[in-house]
Amino acid sequence: MTAKLRFNQLFAGILVAIGLIPLFYFLSIEIGIAQAANEYDADSLIEESSIDRYIENVAFGVNEKLSFDINYGFINAGTASMEIPRIIEYEGRPCYQIITRAESNSFFSNFFKVDDRVESIIDAVGLFSWRFEKNLKEGNYRSDRMHVADQRNHLVYYKEDTVEVAPYVQDALSVLYYIRTQNLEIGKSVFVENFIDGKKYPLEVKIVKKEKVKVAAGSFDCIVVEPLLQSVGIFKHEGKLTVWLTDDRLKMPVQMKSKVLVGSITAELTDFQLGDIEVF
Repeated sequence: MTAKLRFNQLFAGILVAIGLIPLFYFLSIEIGIAQAANEYDADSLIEESSIDRYIENVAFGVNEKLSFDINYGFINAGTASMEIPRIIEYEGRPCYQIITRAESNSFFSNFFKVDDRVESIIDAVGLFSWRFEKNLKEGNYRSDRMHVADQRNHLVYYKEDTVEVAPYVQDALSVLYYIRTQNLEIGKSVFVENFIDGKKYPLEVKIVKKEKVKVAAGSFDCIVVEPLLQSVGIFKHEGKLTVWLTDDRLKMPVQMKSKVLVGSITAELTDFQLGDIEVF
């Protein structure tokens, strides 16, 4: 393989991979299937335990689906989606099954195909993570990773490790859905404990301003937020990620933008289907 071809493949891979980062900073590097979970029976009772947090949720529900274009400047690199297909029973509790997918388009797939799937099982009452799994297919690279949270004992099991974590710890995907339920006041921050790829990360989400944006799915009045990982991660404090959430009860992500060395990568909402709000 010539040096020029290797460079072209590497460059395309960087564009596609970074292009997915705005989604996967929240949705981040993880995926899967809740193999032990069955369809949730709405008449079943929630198991009593030390997990007593209740978060009011009027932002999202089953059947919500958000579709995005991933662009580098004016170049479309692929698409991504975020979906809540169903409620399941997991650890004796009703939980949302949330699935995200990212795919390179036909042009980029000719020399660097991306086909990623991420899944999170999120408690429907307390809005915290129970299980997080990812399956990445990017060029010749393959990665399958998974962690399971024991929220009752504040532990996470990842590969051969058992890690002590804060109560109600989030994963890279569940944190976005949790933030969507919070009261976001301009000039303030929301702090969340995350577990990502075997490590504990404190996350600060700064609520910056209000702004109207226009994307393929329409025009939206938005709250602009900036998530910051403290001391680690691609975006640390030298990179900048900006997310536009609708300024209403949904707080639906409509645009995500990441500054890179040259230009920026943007995820723009192209279509959406609202979910069914349920009370637990």
